[in-house]
Amino acid sequence: MPGGALVSAELSFAIMRGGHVDATVLGALEVDNEGSLANWMIPQVRVPGMGGAMDIVTGAKKVYVATRHFDRSGRCKLVRKCSLPLTGYCAADVIVTEYCVVRNTYGHMALTDIAEDVSIQELLDKTEMKLDVSAGLVRRRF
Repeated sequence: MPGGALVSAELSFAIMRGGHVDATVLGALEVDNEGSLANWMIPQVRVPGMGGAMDIVTGAKKVYVATRHFDRSGRCKLVRKCSLPLTGYCAADVIVTEYCVVRNTYGHMALTDIAEDVSIQELLDKTEMKLDVSAGLVRRRF
């Protein structure tokens, strides 16, 4: 397709490691108060390999995390401190879940957008991560 490209694995890693990626979007198992991201391994579970996620979060200028707010067990994925092996330390710039948008602003996680039908207090109570509520908080349809 016009504007598309196909490159080898070697070239793709050179692009990532060379800092030529403006933004990336990754999933997450956990994201913490510092913006650290864990997305590649759960201990005692078969691991296919870490792939290029560590290179991507290190090389990209902006890192967006798209994840569910809670895991299958009902545990919040936005935590105070990651307990799983890290993919990137202080890497996440923006976290998007089905309930909200959280932005890492100078080391503080700020709740900037929230779903129309979600109570701010209920979201804060169910989220382990310490969130500052933005003065310009916007309600959105997610």
